[in-house]
Amino acid sequence: MSKTALVLFSGGQDSTVCLAWALDRYDRVETVGFDYGQRHSVELEARRTVRAKIAEGFPDWAGRLGEDHMLDLKGFGEVADSALTADRAIEMTEKGLPSTFVPGRNLAFFVYAAALADRRGLRALVGGMCETDFSGYPDCRRDTLDAVQAALNLGMAQDFVIETPLMWLTKAETWALARGLGGTGLVEIVRTDSHTCYLGERRTLHAWGHGCGTCPACELRARGWEAWVAAGRPTLGPESRP
Repeated sequence: MSKTALVLFSGGQDSTVCLAWALDRYDRVETVGFDYGQRHSVELEARRTVRAKIAEGFPDWAGRLGEDHMLDLKGFGEVADSALTADRAIEMTEKGLPSTFVPGRNLAFFVYAAALADRRGLRALVGGMCETDFSGYPDCRRDTLDAVQAALNLGMAQDFVIETPLMWLTKAETWALARGLGGTGLVEIVRTDSHTCYLGERRTLHAWGHGCGTCPACELRARGWEAWVAAGRPTLGPESRP
């Protein structure tokens, strides 16, 4: 029986590495993106570019890369108002979370992804969530996703597995994993073609990629790059775990 996966693919650094990780081990990999009214909607354009570059640069993976799906969740974005979906300052809230936190975003993403996976016959749901280098979002934690996995399987009579290959990696180790999976070619796709900046800034190309350089997403990405370079750009193999 073939191994199949659906990657929650935003077009950012983490989901790009997750896509490569899935293509390295699954027979058929499809992707799904979500338009939830995000301010950095340029990431939706980056998705197409990254998929095309991976297919062009990695012929073995191209044969495994299946359909891409784009789901409209703008209504959810309007309800879960945050600095990612409205023109608001990025700051810490009274709950101790960044104002970029979109309440329940990953929970909603996995519900929609699971419904799509059920229809498409895909078993693994792959997401780039991480609680090692992250902004403190509670829906990025592995215990949250374990609960989501259990609820989806109970509610849909399925046996989905939520895979989070970056969960225990630092951002530096994510860069190292990219190199281990696809060499400098994949690192360059992540660096120049993926998009992570919350403000949608792509005019400036830094050593670590495009971005404003000051939002939380850019700061995490830049620090990870600098730590990886300082360590001599080591390689983390696809099967490695910290």
